Amino acid sequence: MSTFIIEGGHRLKGEITPQGAKNEALQVICATLLTQESVRIQNIPNILDVNNLIALLEQMGVTTQWNGKGDCTFCAAHINLDYLLSPEFLERCSRLRGSVLLIGPLVARFGKATIAKPGGDKIGRRRLDTHFYGLQKLGARFFYDEDGGTYHIEAPKLKGTYMLLDEASITGTANIIMAAVLAKGTTTIYNAACEPYIQQLCHLLNQMGARISGIASNLLTIVGVNELHTATHRILPDMIEIGSFIGMGAMVGDGLIIRQAGVKQLGIIPESFRRLGIKLYIKGDDILIPAQKHYQIESFIDGSFMTLADAPWPGLTPDLLSVLIVVATQARGTVLFHQKMFESRLFFVDKLIEMGAQIILCDPHRAVVVGHDHKIKLRGRRMVSPDIRAGIALLIAALSADGTSKIDNVEQIDRGYECIEERLNQLGAHIQRV
Repeated sequence: MSTFIIEGGHRLKGEITPQGAKNEALQVICATLLTQESVRIQNIPNILDVNNLIALLEQMGVTTQWNGKGDCTFCAAHINLDYLLSPEFLERCSRLRGSVLLIGPLVARFGKATIAKPGGDKIGRRRLDTHFYGLQKLGARFFYDEDGGTYHIEAPKLKGTYMLLDEASITGTANIIMAAVLAKGTTTIYNAACEPYIQQLCHLLNQMGARISGIASNLLTIVGVNELHTATHRILPDMIEIGSFIGMGAMVGDGLIIRQAGVKQLGIIPESFRRLGIKLYIKGDDILIPAQKHYQIESFIDGSFMTLADAPWPGLTPDLLSVLIVVATQARGTVLFHQKMFESRLFFVDKLIEMGAQIILCDPHRAVVVGHDHKIKLRGRRMVSPDIRAGIALLIAALSADGTSKIDNVEQIDRGYECIEERLNQLGAHIQRV
């Protein structure tokens, strides 16, 4: 287990370019299983979750050819179906949340799939009901082996149908889309997730010969085809990493520029930071965050204090609430954060309270932050990263704190952020990995 030692108080200045989007990468890489032909994916982030998924696919029989940094060609012509029943495969699945995205492609192409209950962040229950509901509507059958912790799905023949999803699950929608593109007939998905990750998956599949319409809406229509073919796809910049850099620029920046930020795909993320009083400027596809001596939290029109809540796209992504909470600790004013989608994602705030932040944790879903306006600085502490997003939030807090902080279990951060300490040190941070 690795630890970051962070010497706080150093200002960040310069330019940084975001990595490819983690969540998109997991989806489009799994989509390469849908064809025997090669599929080229560009701008793949070099992070733990994505690297583990690629290693898992290679164990399954997928060949990979790296054409350069972040540029890989996948060919799933010869999949070892016996390996998919092995204890080694199931054990690997249990450690990788992204393995759940294998279900749709495997069922669509081979008529069956077996995976272990996937791992990932410890942020509360993340049920798979939406995945299985959609696959059942397409004609699949499944059962859960409680003793082995494995899901078995069978579908000799998938057939298109209408379905209304009980929640706009991103991975659930992705799995259903990947299964439906090879199903017979037309599938209509209502209340589908429409995040940029899903849009990108649909664009790739259409390049491969799928017939998907309604992209970027919550009503998708998919006309099944017999087979898919080769394609080339480029992954978007990671909007969560971009939001994290905006947070760093606000807290400890001395003029930070985020290059090639994919601004059109960021939705309300920039506006959410502006509601905390953060000044940022968009020039073309770049974002400039100037040094912020003070930033004032906005209030609503009726004068009540600001509330920021997560919601399915185009609402505010839950992955950035932890960063926004840290930024709010040094704002002028008070803000209520409402984490609606996961019940354990706010528990990291006790670490911020120990650092001196004024936060009231109302319940597992709500926290009130009273900003210090830089009059009281956070204090360095020893902490443990519980998940990817809380980990980056604690790192931002440590960068702004007086003294030295230590963050254990930084492998959680590595799952979503590429070489983060090296990139931040180039901007002026003092982070050591031990």
